[in-house]
Amino acid sequence: MLAEIKGLNEECGVFGVFGHPDSAQLTYYGLHSLQHRGQEGTGIVVSNGEKLRVVKGEGLVSEIFTADVMEELKGTSAIGHVRYATAGGGGYENVQPLLFHSQTGSLALAHNGNLVNANILKHQLEAQGSIFQTSSDTEVLAHLIRRSGYPQLKDQVKNALSMLKGAYAYLILTEKELMVALDPHGLRPLSLGCIGNAYVVASETCAFDVVGAEFIRDIRPGELLIINEDGITSEQFAFNSTKSICAMEYVYFSRPDSNIQGINVHTARKNMGKRLAVEAPIEADVVTGVPDSSISAAIGYAEAAGIPYEMGLIKNKYVGRTFIQPTQSLREQGVKMKLSAVRGVVEGKRVVMVDDSIVRGTTSRRIVNLLKEAGATEVHVVISSPPIKNPCFYGIDTSSKEELIASDKSVEEIRQLIGADSLTFLSTEGMVGAIVKTEGTEGFCLGCFTGNYPTEIYPDTLQYYYQK
Repeated sequence: MLAEIKGLNEECGVFGVFGHPDSAQLTYYGLHSLQHRGQEGTGIVVSNGEKLRVVKGEGLVSEIFTADVMEELKGTSAIGHVRYATAGGGGYENVQPLLFHSQTGSLALAHNGNLVNANILKHQLEAQGSIFQTSSDTEVLAHLIRRSGYPQLKDQVKNALSMLKGAYAYLILTEKELMVALDPHGLRPLSLGCIGNAYVVASETCAFDVVGAEFIRDIRPGELLIINEDGITSEQFAFNSTKSICAMEYVYFSRPDSNIQGINVHTARKNMGKRLAVEAPIEADVVTGVPDSSISAAIGYAEAAGIPYEMGLIKNKYVGRTFIQPTQSLREQGVKMKLSAVRGVVEGKRVVMVDDSIVRGTTSRRIVNLLKEAGATEVHVVISSPPIKNPCFYGIDTSSKEELIASDKSVEEIRQLIGADSLTFLSTEGMVGAIVKTEGTEGFCLGCFTGNYPTEIYPDTLQYYYQK
């Protein structure tokens, strides 16, 4: 069971279209713009109004959806998914969207997030006769829908969603409808847009820009949208007063050109850098950011500190993000392949290296070494988020608590381990204030930083993540 729990964790991206003759092509471009959210598998389900067809596979969007494949995907509505797998959660069967057939019609699901009560629900459903085809928590929703006693699909879905706990942004496609649902805390980003009379839904608004869609609004926590030929309707399947968007979406996961809850990600990260310059003033010659997610914060730090920003690190664009590689050995090899220090910029200089987070410490140690090997006289590391001390139960692969370097080590101990001349983390209040420019930390999930989670965490989940 413990291995299964770990395998359920995923940070993914979803995209959907309803009412457009080129729905599959739009979904392809939308998924391509969300590729940073997952690089291990991808899929598209398309509906022509009478039946659903799926194409999916392990690999990048451009690898799975060749010109020949796209030529065969015809329909006016579609949903797509990009994912990465943790240990035990890979394999073709877990690549989404998941497609189910029954005598009453077909149903496809695409899910971003993680259900903290998935194992409890699976045990209950199996006791009632359900047989699961995947190890993904996404499949739980399909079984709950089909076992609901309500006659209308809308009510079946609302009833099923009310049983789920945790983080979820769901796209549900049938032959005639597209349904969109967000968990009661709004832990994952999800937005609605349009292209003429067609509707589009995406994990990030950067996907709208790519396909030429106009942003309408964000999906509300606990909201179920139903899109069909009659238009779009909204219903609440749950009500919650404590909105808790994942703070790491602003810090790391989302693209800088995306807007989340009306806040531009680049601007939020730049403000984090400015707050860092106030909280961690350092005498240095140059500021550099770890590409790509830390560049915005580095620019903000340099502006506020009055120190020149320089491109001291170069990224090989053809290597995937080390944070979402599935094994530690691949993460370490990825760091060696993906970054190079620019000797002409850092040699003989005191360098402020801005990064977005320290999870296991492997990447930070390697980058500090790169800069010093290139001749930097001092390397001062500043992090635009607080120390990650606790695992995430909602879909980010921060692994078990024992693998989080900040869970049992002080800032000074981490500094020594990564070889930096100094190390400073942004305060929790500074991070949140940089995003919303208000006092307090309400409105965000800060569980990985503070250990305070917006939902109940179940014993079997805790048993895995906090094992020593």
